[in-house]
Amino acid sequence: MTDQTRTPDANPGLGSGFDEFLREEGVYEDVQAAAIKRVVAWQLTEEMQRQSITKVEMARRMKTSRSQLDRLLDPDNDRIELATLSRAARVLGRELQIALA
Repeated sequence: MTDQTRTPDANPGLGSGFDEFLREEGVYEDVQAAAIKRVVAWQLTEEMQRQSITKVEMARRMKTSRSQLDRLLDPDNDRIELATLSRAARVLGRELQIALA
């Protein structure tokens, strides 16, 4: 059967969104949380580089340890408090924004 002769029912998953797939698999919330953390960690790292702020200096400004900062910037560590993210943003002269969509 060619794509031109395929009926709409031939592949019921065709055209469904990736979000829907993740929901069906029961992992949507976990994947979304991990993606958000990766983006925030990347944004913080990029802003530190843009401002030429080292990790040591960033940790000092945040009044925290270098190991805590490393956990904050680790894209795979999703156990970070909002207050810590907000403090890091403020140190960089930025603002953490969270919204319900």
